[in-house]
Amino acid sequence: MMTRDPMSMTLPAPLGAYLASEASPDTSALASCFAADAVVRDEGRTIRGLDAIKAWKTDAKARYQYRIEPLDTSQDGATVTMQARLTGNFPGSPVVLTYTFVLAEGKIASLEIH
Repeated sequence: MMTRDPMSMTLPAPLGAYLASEASPDTSALASCFAADAVVRDEGRTIRGLDAIKAWKTDAKARYQYRIEPLDTSQDGATVTMQARLTGNFPGSPVVLTYTFVLAEGKIASLEIH
């Protein structure tokens, strides 16, 4: 994948909302980007439903104090793949992770981070 200036990336609305929520300590904004029955797979765990996703995000933000920097995105139908640099309070920081989003009806239906 070719790296682009993150400021020039055009992101689907749910991803823009997701990245905005990452920059905020308030997890209520996640409701604007995730479907009520969304599924997240991260760190070997499967998190189901909006309330569980909010709890996962609150815990991750408190534990790792991280910052996410999108590097590149590509889209194939409803699937959007984003490479991002994650910098924070965790072993190996910074790391480049792949976020695979599946969109449905204007929301994130699933997210896998690896």
